[in-house]
Amino acid sequence: MSALTALNEPGDDPADDSVGRHHEWDLVIAHAPMFAVTAWRYLDQLAVSMRPATVDVADNTLRCFARFLVVEHPDLVGFVDVRRTHVEGFKLFFVAHVTAAGKPPARNTIRQRFGMLRSFFDRIIEWDWDDAPMRIPIFSVDVPVADDPLPRFLDDVQAARLAAAAAAAAPFDRLVIELLSRTGMRVGELCTLERDAIVELNNAPWLRVPVGKLHNDRLIPLHPNAARLLADWIADHPPIDRLLLHHHGQPLNRHQVTRIVRRVAAGAGLGHVHPHQLRHTLATQAINRGMRLEAIATMLGHRSLRMTLTYARIANKTVADEYASASAKIDALYTATDPEQRLQQLAGEHRRMLANGWCNRPVATDCAYETICEGCGYYQTTIEFRPTLRAQADHAERNHQTDRAAIYNRLLDTLPADTG
Repeated sequence: MSALTALNEPGDDPADDSVGRHHEWDLVIAHAPMFAVTAWRYLDQLAVSMRPATVDVADNTLRCFARFLVVEHPDLVGFVDVRRTHVEGFKLFFVAHVTAAGKPPARNTIRQRFGMLRSFFDRIIEWDWDDAPMRIPIFSVDVPVADDPLPRFLDDVQAARLAAAAAAAAPFDRLVIELLSRTGMRVGELCTLERDAIVELNNAPWLRVPVGKLHNDRLIPLHPNAARLLADWIADHPPIDRLLLHHHGQPLNRHQVTRIVRRVAAGAGLGHVHPHQLRHTLATQAINRGMRLEAIATMLGHRSLRMTLTYARIANKTVADEYASASAKIDALYTATDPEQRLQQLAGEHRRMLANGWCNRPVATDCAYETICEGCGYYQTTIEFRPTLRAQADHAERNHQTDRAAIYNRLLDTLPADTG
């Protein structure tokens, strides 16, 4: 068995979050136990403030890196000995690794693991641990830039087809689709709704969504259809620890939700649809119909508007409407058959006369100033205003208004020489 093969035993995938437990550090402990001691100490610190899933990913990343080091660089004793060349070797190993599915690690996985490794070194150096190297051996350039794709969503026609298919589906399937489509909840939030999640506010039902991905909970108004379906279901399936119990009295899990969404989407002829697409769909529908970004952010549980602005990028109806309005004006300009009419349109849209010249600011562009036209980039003057501009410049100089005089002198300098 080769050195690299020893790192790639079945079930030991550096891109697999389901592995990475302490008992898999056997190879590291046998050859360089300091790696395991430092890594576990770090994971214990991480567990205080991070979610278990994050700690698992960190464990997996550090174990994979440590095992690479003890196999490829057996002279190393601990992380204190790690240098830049070791990191470069690990990078090449990791990106060349083939997963159990026969594919290389996804770009996002590479970014996550290298980012996790960089945070590890950054922290243990800052914490002044004995096993920390003198300087960080992995840099920001080693972490691939995150892709920023547009969220996948269903357009209005597809969303209507999904709703129609859900209406004809089994009651529980319809309930799941209705809740996801009407509230924008994440799958994990849906599955962990507490038994008292339905609250009454102003004589209307609301849903209390539990602390989720961003460590915040929120209240979402329940659509009448969703409220009715939910009331009918829990009447026959009284909640115990969770609000939603499946047919066999078991709490709902994300795998069941995924299968339900795929089943209903297949019935609607939509192909593969992921539950999170229903969240994106609701946000897109809301922004296209004028719902404020702040309200959408509150509904979705976003911590900042930057997250919500993602949906502004896919506000297809808004973009289409504004583009159509602008295109109509442009088309009217180009299709005018009367040359004089075309000139009038251009003049009305781009050029307005001022006391000492012309303003070329587009007519649809607001101007916040009223008295500084001569200093504006859109201002343009011509030779017929030379006497007025000269009088303005002389007046400014006589009154020691240096900046004002400079503006008029600059305008005078732009005029052609007087040859008359």
